[in-house]
Amino acid sequence: MKIIRQMMLLTLFLILITSIASAQGIPQTANPKEVGLSKERLQRISAWIQGDVDKGVVPGAVVMVLRKGKIAYYEAFGYQDREKNIPMARNSIFRIASMTKPFTSLAIMMLAEEGKIQLLFPVSLYLPEFKNLKVGVEKKDPATGKTELILETPAREMTVHDLLRHTSGLTYGFTGKNMVKDRYNGANLFNPEQTSAELVTKLSELPLQNQPGTTWDYSMSYDVLARIVEVTSGVDFSTFVAERIAKPLKLADTGFWVEGVERQARVAEPQISPATGKRPPIPDVTKKPKWFSGGGGLVSTAHDYARLCLMFLNGGTLDGVRLVSRKTIEEMTSNHLPPGYKSTWPSPSVESGQGYGLGFGINCEPGLSGLPGSKGDYYWLGIYGTSFLIDPKEQLIAIMMNQTPPMSLMIPYAYRNLQYVYGAISD
Repeated sequence: MKIIRQMMLLTLFLILITSIASAQGIPQTANPKEVGLSKERLQRISAWIQGDVDKGVVPGAVVMVLRKGKIAYYEAFGYQDREKNIPMARNSIFRIASMTKPFTSLAIMMLAEEGKIQLLFPVSLYLPEFKNLKVGVEKKDPATGKTELILETPAREMTVHDLLRHTSGLTYGFTGKNMVKDRYNGANLFNPEQTSAELVTKLSELPLQNQPGTTWDYSMSYDVLARIVEVTSGVDFSTFVAERIAKPLKLADTGFWVEGVERQARVAEPQISPATGKRPPIPDVTKKPKWFSGGGGLVSTAHDYARLCLMFLNGGTLDGVRLVSRKTIEEMTSNHLPPGYKSTWPSPSVESGQGYGLGFGINCEPGLSGLPGSKGDYYWLGIYGTSFLIDPKEQLIAIMMNQTPPMSLMIPYAYRNLQYVYGAISD
């Protein structure tokens, strides 16, 4: 009887452990047909990526496709570090750059649900140094023909909502050429040795590119949002992400730097450029930074990011843990750009059928974009070669992770991956 009892206890223990492990993971189907995807068509992704690895176009990649809550495709290709002959692994860690932004908008919305942030309030309510910002306007002196930058008072202050949808008037210095961007580029805004507070002080001393609320301009708005999270929560942005998002969602490899020998051995690196004989410049993520960039500072894995995407797809919850309400997710994934707005990029735009939510591009009219998808799907990319898409209608998630600067590869790779993924739908 004693042996039987011990065996029963052992069995119950193993069931408990298995249950916990299952809850922390994502179910995977051995047959993609079970979730309405063609295994043969998904293999087109394999042939494409492996072919580009063999040709030296990219060092490697990890691609994951989920449908109806299950992983249908999850493959690693090529090299995590080509020069060191380290093969890519499914759990390789990537710099996700602007795919940090959904974490930042999620943090803001969590605090908004708690009443600590109001989206329609001026940013200066939380960051007083933003009270007296001016708009930089280039004007030519008819007498001399010389162009000068004139500082004008904005028609209204930027709001937290403006920051979330990139209509704040802020910009990125590297996305064009004009007198405001020149000042941005001269201000050393990407210094890893600064704090978020110091960055916000620098930005408060620069002119705005546009009148708040008038123009979609991809910008440093999300770095300002990260500082608002710090001010309203009382902890630095890294701690907020770790404790309030990564820990409850069990994102074991997501953070602003990579700690420990085992994890550091899994960091993916770009390959040497034939043109320069050097690796492209990319942040060293093995050291803790002083600046926790809300616009682009995180590292993650395909599996971790898939869990974040599942939380969004599930309406704010995952494995019994709720971060925000279903209505908050609906708000975040709706188009927030009004009719008649101007855009500094080809997309989002009315002509391309693409809008912008709170941390994502939004597919408003699929027929206008020239890309496969569904009305209401949402997505974004990272400058180092990462991308994701969430399609609620198809219950579909697609994630690509690689480290392939320059930017010229980012958009073509994301688009081609989506073509293959949607082409694999068979139900």
